[in-house]
Parts: sequence; structure tokens; C-alpha cells
Amino acid sequence: MSAPSNLDRAESVGRPLREEPRPATRLRARHLLGIADLSAEEILLILDTAEAMKEIGARPIKKVPTLRGRTVVNLFFEPSTRTRTSFEIAEKRLSADTLGIAVGTSSVVKGETLADTALNLEAMAPDMIVIRHGSSGAPHLLSRICRSRIINAGDGMHEHPTQALLDAFTIRAHKGRIAGLKIAIVGDLLHSRVLRSNVLLLKRLGADVWVCGPPTLMLPGIEQFGVHATTSIDEALADADVVMMLRIQLERMQGGFFPSLREYFNVFGLTAERARRAKADAIIMHPGPMNRGVEIASDVADGPYSVILEQVANGVAVRMAVLYLLEGSVA
Repeated sequence: MSAPSNLDRAESVGRPLREEPRPATRLRARHLLGIADLSAEEILLILDTAEAMKEIGARPIKKVPTLRGRTVVNLFFEPSTRTRTSFEIAEKRLSADTLGIAVGTSSVVKGETLADTALNLEAMAPDMIVIRHGSSGAPHLLSRICRSRIINAGDGMHEHPTQALLDAFTIRAHKGRIAGLKIAIVGDLLHSRVLRSNVLLLKRLGADVWVCGPPTLMLPGIEQFGVHATTSIDEALADADVVMMLRIQLERMQGGFFPSLREYFNVFGLTAERARRAKADAIIMHPGPMNRGVEIASDVADGPYSVILEQVANGVAVRMAVLYLLEGSVA
């Protein structure tokens, strides 16, 4: 596959410093199932390619012919605003033909299995399937039975690789690097696929990762990934370069994990006062959707150090990069 310079684009200006090692020139796998499958070089390749893709979004006509003639199916079994919309925009900007499957009006409601749904879609010869599913491992199942390239848009409590990639892209845009940064991730650690993908990616690129949450929402054994785990938000935020808040996922909780949402906010919510414990130039992140007044105060979410909407914008460029690079990956 040729380098991203073959894209119809101008040369990027003001590119931040790269971490070592140098990026690869292509992705080895033909699917994106999780960060665990990517090397540090491949992660940097995606981030660098996303920089070129971001320029396309600033043009009057936001379209290039890169994936003309390719068909991408968006198969979402769970609700989604940012991920689904940004994938659809990314596909259209690359000139792909896209098809969104409304699972609620499909044969799934009649009892059709995921495998049968995928095989029926396969019979129509799509080139890629982007899947979000409530069961961990669903994209891996499709990768074993489908010829199409599979992109994981979130599977159960397992991984959300493109979210971690766009988070890393946003961090690098502001900090110029990821290696050596103190990054605090606070919230519902137990149920978060965003946490799992971010920990894998950020540690792979050399960040100092701290995770924080109530003992009932602490992921067992997370220290094995080389992160610092604490139940003190003050300790997690102290001198942090990046603060990433995670949503309380009530829909995945069975039973009481904390007394009340108000109590949670009082102990673990990110207020302006708590945010001042981080470095003066720290950035505030959230993968969305936000529960204002639960994991983050509105004045912090909308404040000058918040990059939450920038994360959303960067999601389009990163997903364009993933689509582009997968088309040139090993068959």
C-alpha cells in the first residue's frame, strides 16, 4: 500500500512530535478488532494518517475518491450517536457506498442470530462491516465467518478501539506526545470498554496511566496492565496532564454499586475545584455521552480546558484513517 501522501490533500502543517518507534507503513491484520492487536508502530501509523484525513474535513467539498466503489455496512445492535454518525460521515467523505442496518426493524427481532445476520449480509458482498454489539467478542465471531473486513465499534465490556485511537489523537494534538504523560482515567472502570482500549493503547505508547473509581467499580487485576489504581480522586488528579472521565453505565449495572448518583458526584465527580489539582495546562476529556452532575460538572465540561467536542470532531478523521488503512492491509 502506498503512503498517505497519495491522498488528494495538502501537506499537513504543524505536525506534533512523534513518539518512538517510527510508524509502520501498513496494518498487518485485515480487521480492527481491538487495540490489543495493534503494535505501537501501527497505532502511530493510524494517528499520522488521521492528521492527513483531518485536512479533508476543512475543505469546502469534504470528499475524496479513496473508497469509491467500496461498500460499508454499519451494523449497530446498541444505541449510538457519536460513533455511528462519525463512521457514516467518514465513509461518505471517502466516497464509499454505505448501508446502515436498523436492528430494531431487521430480522433480528424475529429471532435471527448474529451469525445468520452477518452471513446474509455477506451474501450481498460488502467490503467492510462496522459492528457494535452488546456481547463481548461479537466482532471476533464475524471475523471468523465473514470475508468482509470487520471493524469493532464497541463490543460489550471488552473493547472500543476507535475511541481509544481518537482519544490518543486528541491528546497528541495538545501535548505533542503521549510518552511520559500522566493520564488519569476516572469513573466506572468495571463496565467500560473505553477504559480497556485506552489502557492498552496509552501504556503501549509509554504513558503513566492512573485509574480511579469506587472499590465496587474497580476492575479486578487492572494493575497487571502496569497502571496505578486508586480510590482517591485527589491522588489520581494530582499533577495529571490529561483527565479522562468515564460515564456511569447504569444500564450494565445489576444491583447497587454506590448509594446514589448525588453521593457518587460528591466523592468522584470532576468539579472545578478538583480539576485544579491537575496541571495548569491539563486537558479534560470524556468519551460521551456525559451525565452532567454525575461524573462531571457542567462548568468543567464546558470550560476552557475541555476537549470533549474536539474528541467528537477527531473521531471522523481517525475513523477515516482506519477505513483507508484497512483497505490496504494484508489479505
